[in-house]
Amino acid sequence: WQARLSPDASNAATASADFTAKIWDTHTGEVLYSLQHDHIVRAVAYPPDNSDLVATGGMEKKLRVFDLAELAKTYPGKAATIPASAGFEIGEGVHTSSIKFICWTKDPNIVVTASDKTIRWLDLPSRSCIKHEVLDGEIKSCEVVSLAQELASPTDIGGGKPVLAVSAGKTVYFWGGDQAMDELKRIVLPYSIASVGLDVKGRKLVVGEEPGTWAKVIRYDDGVELDT
Repeated sequence: WQARLSPDASNAATASADFTAKIWDTHTGEVLYSLQHDHIVRAVAYPPDNSDLVATGGMEKKLRVFDLAELAKTYPGKAATIPASAGFEIGEGVHTSSIKFICWTKDPNIVVTASDKTIRWLDLPSRSCIKHEVLDGEIKSCEVVSLAQELASPTDIGGGKPVLAVSAGKTVYFWGGDQAMDELKRIVLPYSIASVGLDVKGRKLVVGEEPGTWAKVIRYDDGVELDT
């Protein structure tokens, strides 16, 4: 379902329909760990600056975080099979439908999940949901957009900080700040949206129309369509 590269590029995580999330050695291509789950895994994510943690979620409606450094001590050897209980659950019972996307914010203590029509912000230290918003429709895309620190500028969308970009129904949403909790803007369009991509420096976004085969370029500041 998904694949994500760790911040230091030493390993990668994949989410699979075989009820596992796998951690891969990017140098050898070998499986390091097979993280067992109780249902299909749809989403995986790493923190922005830590390759030892990975979050997983999917159709079992649970957000789990696994500490890979601790797993290496507890389960030595290659291709170790790790039980679901080795991960700690965040926000127990708050997800009522499949987790489709997981985004780690700039603040490593805050993780964002997307399921059905709801975005949730979860706090790792307290293992609780601290905020949620029900959006215009089913969430079709959700990602944190950021630039390397040396390239970011106060004139960028989000003021040089990462931006959470989400498409749901006919609306695109943008949140900023270290915890991606500050709503920056929402743009309502006359058609359903399959996905959104954001150019923070060029202050433009690209949306995929649904149903349809069009991608449209839109100016962020005033919502004017620039190209199709």
